[in-house]
Amino acid sequence: MSIKADPTEFAGKRVLVSGGTKGLGRATVERFLAGGARVVTAARTIKDPIDGVEYVQADLTTAEGGEALAKAALERLGGIDILAHVVGGSASPAGGFAALTDDHWLAELNLNLLATVRLDRLLIPQMLERGKGTVVHVTSIQSVLPLPESTTGYATAKAALRTYSKSISKELGPKGVRVNSVSPGWIMTEAVGDFLEMLRAANGGTIDDARQSVLDALGGIPIGRGAEPEEVADLIAYLASDRAAAIHGAEFVIDGGTIRTV
Repeated sequence: MSIKADPTEFAGKRVLVSGGTKGLGRATVERFLAGGARVVTAARTIKDPIDGVEYVQADLTTAEGGEALAKAALERLGGIDILAHVVGGSASPAGGFAALTDDHWLAELNLNLLATVRLDRLLIPQMLERGKGTVVHVTSIQSVLPLPESTTGYATAKAALRTYSKSISKELGPKGVRVNSVSPGWIMTEAVGDFLEMLRAANGGTIDDARQSVLDALGGIPIGRGAEPEEVADLIAYLASDRAAAIHGAEFVIDGGTIRTV
């Protein structure tokens, strides 16, 4: 799916997208680039680079990786106007809560919470010095609708990120920095295939069986499909844009109606 963007919307803006080489991260990089922004991103392995994007090879699950990305972003772009925190995911095994070791928990927290917290701590201060900036945190509907099979740690970390986002919005809003979060449901990325294969290997059956088990756990998706990465990226871009200048401290759900409660 292609989202048509105004090529001048982010002209002169310096954007950092965490985890921007595949899936939603790559779509977010492409969306800001299409809007005229200068973009920097990082990944442990950089594959299929996009022309015009500044890449930093760094592991954002470590403090050293976050420091390397922040330093490179400030040196190459001279500052960051928009932080889009997209990095996240889960590699914990199936088998329920008892299968999760301390190492699994720490890995989930480092990837889905602390990677974002560290970059905020390193880069938001230069926004505060200018009295202007925008931050978008990508959480997950699992923060309120957790799946028990293999993503308990992921859901818990995303719930913490959701609370953290709301908390710092109260501190930063009066100082000129807007903070919002985007909470996706199922996104149709390549990572979905990897996750389904993990479930199939653990539980037996086919990939279709694994897909149905997830849909059953979610209670189905009323619109009949997951969101395309470009659709979620467009929402992130909207919240980062001047069109959303009055939106602050809010969470926007993009899940095709998966969460059915008010």
